[in-house]
Amino acid sequence: MRMLVALLTAVAMTSGVVASAVAEDVPAHRLTVRGSAFVDEYGREVVLRGFNVSGETKLAENGFLPFATAADARRSASAMRALTGANAVRIPIAWAGTQPVRGPVNTRYLAALTEQLKAFLDEGFTVLPDFHQDLFSRYLFNRGSWYTGDGAPKWVVDLGGYPAESCGICAHWGQNITQNGAVQDATKDFWHNARGVQDEFVGMAVQTMTYLRANLSAAQFAGIAGMDPYNEPFAGRYDQGQDSKAWEQNVLWPFFQRFRDAMDSAGWQDKPAFVEPNMFWNANISFQLHPGGFLDTGVMGPRYVFNTHFYDQLAQSGVFMPGKAGDGQYSGAFGTVRDRASALGTAAIVTEFGHPMTGYTSDKTPTVDKAMYQALDSRVSGANWWRRPAESGPVLSGTQWQWDIYSGRHHELMNDNPDKVKTDGDAWNGEDFSSARTADDGTVQLRQDARLLDRLYPAAVAGHTLAFTYEDRSRDGGRPLTWNQIPATLPATAALTGAGRYGVLVWQGTDAGAPTELHVPAGMTPTVVTDLPSATRVGDRLRLPATPGLHYALIAEPAAAPTAAQLAAVRAELAAWAPTAVR
Repeated sequence: MRMLVALLTAVAMTSGVVASAVAEDVPAHRLTVRGSAFVDEYGREVVLRGFNVSGETKLAENGFLPFATAADARRSASAMRALTGANAVRIPIAWAGTQPVRGPVNTRYLAALTEQLKAFLDEGFTVLPDFHQDLFSRYLFNRGSWYTGDGAPKWVVDLGGYPAESCGICAHWGQNITQNGAVQDATKDFWHNARGVQDEFVGMAVQTMTYLRANLSAAQFAGIAGMDPYNEPFAGRYDQGQDSKAWEQNVLWPFFQRFRDAMDSAGWQDKPAFVEPNMFWNANISFQLHPGGFLDTGVMGPRYVFNTHFYDQLAQSGVFMPGKAGDGQYSGAFGTVRDRASALGTAAIVTEFGHPMTGYTSDKTPTVDKAMYQALDSRVSGANWWRRPAESGPVLSGTQWQWDIYSGRHHELMNDNPDKVKTDGDAWNGEDFSSARTADDGTVQLRQDARLLDRLYPAAVAGHTLAFTYEDRSRDGGRPLTWNQIPATLPATAALTGAGRYGVLVWQGTDAGAPTELHVPAGMTPTVVTDLPSATRVGDRLRLPATPGLHYALIAEPAAAPTAAQLAAVRAELAAWAPTAVR
């Protein structure tokens, strides 16, 4: 039976357990944006953590739906909650599915999609739907092509009369973006509304959002975070004299404003648009970086969210980063995300990140993904966190790419070619990113270290987060990765944490009507040291009372139950450290 309630003393002690047959988890709440944070109806700062569900939407095998059935969606949602403690998912929607022929949307597709969304909403997830595309459309590619795309339906491609696609000698599917003339032309036509294709897309989006609003209950619709209008936008071809900065300001931003109006007309006026910058804006390869990140839009405000992706293309190349990732590897890149969101007057989210699970660079995956999660938690490296926690910045929300219960079990006819049946990995352009798979017995299992994926994180903070860090002790093979170093000036704290996982939250509290909540990983029976008079374990949540003032909490798993003297020593260290560390 799951541990449901554990009471901790005023100073803090190893939790005692009271079993209960009734879970008391707080359900998902309607989110809005306040400053640089997502907030719920209590005014608590909310952090979203989860996965993309899933690349199956890119495939035709199940009609461009995330799952073959609603039952599979429910199985996936339940497993994700149990195995990772995730509270959010980004779910792609395919234009090829919503509008396979020109005219009204396909309500059979939308009905099936809605049932799959409900599987996650009813499990308490916050859901972000995403109008997804890569290389504009699968229908640009010939049956014998090395590559494929996803997104627009065939009738949109047929309107364009595009040249035969060819990427030449391309080592990666992404090179089609800048080397395949058909992809470039079709993409540019969309942004310039050639033959009214952008009008058609926006009209389809209005119909889709109207359908979802009408076919979800009020409680379910409250769990919809907003809408991601367009995945990984790129110009295709720039106009003469144009660069990516000008393209974002003069082409992409007006499209997002138009889409914002479309959301309002569909009854989504209280939900933000999760808008993405030029896809190469923060790609970690200097010669490929483009000026952008909405530098000229001014303050977007809370009706928009700064929504970006991050993949380490240096690490994926296997050439430009020969070694593995280390402590603070992505502090700068994710710090830039925080800075751009702050300048835009809104919250940030990284809705795609990760590294291949197989292939010649997959030996880097444990360290690359740990470094990305570390950078989501704080912009300060582990070596420096205890000395400079005030520089942490907001805890970033993020959804890893991806969670695919069909991983390695696909039956996808690539570009509808029966002679090119794809089964391995993601079954899409040779990728293999899924953190999950279905075992032979039908259970969903993790493909990555549970210590990495099932993380301590501040799901809801009654007040304002000042600093957060988490040392997950995840493994690279059999080697524990320990990057957060507790300094010698805190000997009792270092002795208590030992070789176990631990996290630290420092926040300025308020008297919100709901407590501060942290997700506690499965199997972690925490010792909590806090200045607050009590802490309560409810399901997978650690709850700390909503009280004004500066607060701290250390959540650790010592090898042995600490004594009262040890706990008092740790509390004294943290009480002296916290006020000076975050001032």
